[in-house]
Order: sequence, then C-alpha cells, then structure tokens
Amino acid sequence: MTYHQSLSRRGFLQGSAALAASLPMLGYAMPVQYDSLQGRFYKTLKIGMVGVKGSLVDKFRAAKDAGFDGIELSAPGFNIDEVNHAIQEVDFPVDGNVCAGHWGVRHTDPDPAVRAEALKTLKQALRDTHAIGGHTVLLVVGHGKDGTPEECWDRSVENIAQAVPLAAELGVHIAIENVWNQFLYDHDGNEKQSADLFIKYVDEFHSPWVGMQFDIGNHWKYGNAAEWIEQLDHRIIKLDVKGFSRKDDKFTKIGEGDIDWPAIQKALLKINFQGWCAAEVGGGDLERLKEVSANMDKAFGLV
Repeated sequence: MTYHQSLSRRGFLQGSAALAASLPMLGYAMPVQYDSLQGRFYKTLKIGMVGVKGSLVDKFRAAKDAGFDGIELSAPGFNIDEVNHAIQEVDFPVDGNVCAGHWGVRHTDPDPAVRAEALKTLKQALRDTHAIGGHTVLLVVGHGKDGTPEECWDRSVENIAQAVPLAAELGVHIAIENVWNQFLYDHDGNEKQSADLFIKYVDEFHSPWVGMQFDIGNHWKYGNAAEWIEQLDHRIIKLDVKGFSRKDDKFTKIGEGDIDWPAIQKALLKINFQGWCAAEVGGGDLERLKEVSANMDKAFGLV
C-alpha cells in the first residue's frame, strides 16, 4: 500500500508564501485558479445509447451532431478497420472502451479458468483500445457474491495486476468503475459510506495505469458523490454520469434526482479534473442525444 505524505498547514503556507515571493523575480506566473469546467471537460457517451440506424459512421456523426466530443465502444468485439474509418470520416475519437463481458466473466470468480478468461479479455480490450487511439478500458472488477471480501480482493488484484504491464506498454489506463456489485462498499448500508475501500483497492496496484472511472450517479445511494471525488482525487481518470434520486430510490436523467451538482463541480475543480465524462443513461434518436448533451452542459456548468 502506498501512502502520500503532506506538508502541515503551516509549512504549506510558509512554502507557498516563499514561492509566491520568488516567482516574479524568476519570471514565472502563479498557477491559474479555475472557477469553471469549461475548456477542461469533454463529453462522451456509450455506443449503445446511439439509437440512430445506419453504419458506424452514421452513429458517430449523430453523436457528434448532438454535441459530444467522443464515444465509447465495447472491446473486444468490433472491427478495428471499420472503427478507424469512422473515426477519420467523422473526425470523432473513441476516447475509450468498456471491457466486454466483465459482468459475466469475472476477475473475482473462484474458478481459475474463468479468471484466466477474464484476464485474456482485458488484455485484448487494452490492445484493441490502443489500436483505435483510445486511452481507457472501463472495468468492473468482479462481484462480491463470488466469495468473502478478502477472497474477491485477492483474486481480482492478482488477476488484473497481470494486465498492468501491458496497459503501461500501450499507454491505456485500466479504469475501474464503481458499480452495484456488492464489493468495496456495503450494499445494504446507508448513504454515509466513504470511498476508503476504493482508494485502498486502486492503490494496491501501485501503478499510475490503474485508476477509477468514477460514476457520479452509481453510489449516490451509498455516499456523497462530491466527497468521494475529493477522496479519490488523482485516482479519477475519467467519469461516468447519470442522475439518482434517494427519495425515489432510482436512477434518473442527468440533472434530475437529488445529486448536488454545484458541489460536484466544486469538487472536480478542487482536484483539478481535466478529462472525459461519459453519459450512461437511456439513449435514443438524435433529439434524445441532444437532450442528454444539454443535460450534461447544465449539470456541469458548461453553459
């Protein structure tokens, strides 16, 4: 486990004052303090949300016309040449992929043969993502029903760690998503849970190539999303987003429900987030995709 030491508040203030005093003489400027996510936030969505008929080019163009900056596919499972053609034709990137079959073939499975298959799929997803210029593979690491928390932890860490050298070689991150998989949180618990277990789990890999694709809506039922963002900090590589209502106990459109979106914006700015956020809600035709894009703009203060 890695631990990060920090300066005391007094030491930090003293150091900051000294640095500020010296910077004008050295010709440097103080870092910019951002008050908005504009220019630092890129909208993407899952390919399954695009309900437009036609070729991959048609689907990419619809997503772009709706206001998105990129799209996520599922890997492995696509034709690399076809995807690269669509990327070039529409001038629209695939920023990352979801690892195919990770719910059914799991890294926590008690059967070594199943875990070997999960590892094989993850490695191929990394290769295919690299081949189309993407930089993340979203991964559900397993399910708590496969054993005790300790067993699921040890099995999945040992298995996934075998893919980390390939991730580093290719420059593609393994992005763990927080989902309702009864692992790393108390599924029967309340909304006052922290992200501590997710932090410890990510840090167990001791690699900058393993982080979180933090889903803002998924764990609103179990914890404060803004606080989790601040806790996870630099471990957040990318975001997923949907709304959630604790009152009605159900997922909602982005911006609906009772998530505190101004607090989300503030937390993302605090951790200096710059990157991609994937919509993961019900999709549809072009007008529906435009609605999703507009909902993201409003939720994250982009308009």
